[in-house]
Amino acid sequence: MSKRKQPAPEFKAKVALEALKGEETAAELASRFGVHPTMIHQWKRALLEGASGVFERGGRKRTEIDEEQLKELHTKIGELAVASPLTSQPCPKAALLNQGTITRLWGASSAPGRAAPIAALEL
Repeated sequence: MSKRKQPAPEFKAKVALEALKGEETAAELASRFGVHPTMIHQWKRALLEGASGVFERGGRKRTEIDEEQLKELHTKIGELAVASPLTSQPCPKAALLNQGTITRLWGASSAPGRAAPIAALEL
């Protein structure tokens, strides 16, 4: 079973503009563009309803970013990133890694990819 073809927005706009011209009926446009006349009526209606948005002042509105809220969210993300998925307690390995302690505890003698001894990770 094949999926239905979703027309591109540019195609919809082109067909709706042709319908607005009124030179051809919806049935004629439907056979010319290979779509159902009902779709042409829907696209024409959507074009008419959304046309006023083109002339709104400022175009698309940008959302204002509250710097204080952004700082709080970054802090919360950091806390969640450090939290262990198995418990609600912070993960001591991640805390040590952030402080650079694990690198100092491993030293040059540990092979890359090997875990540090558990005793070395105690806080």
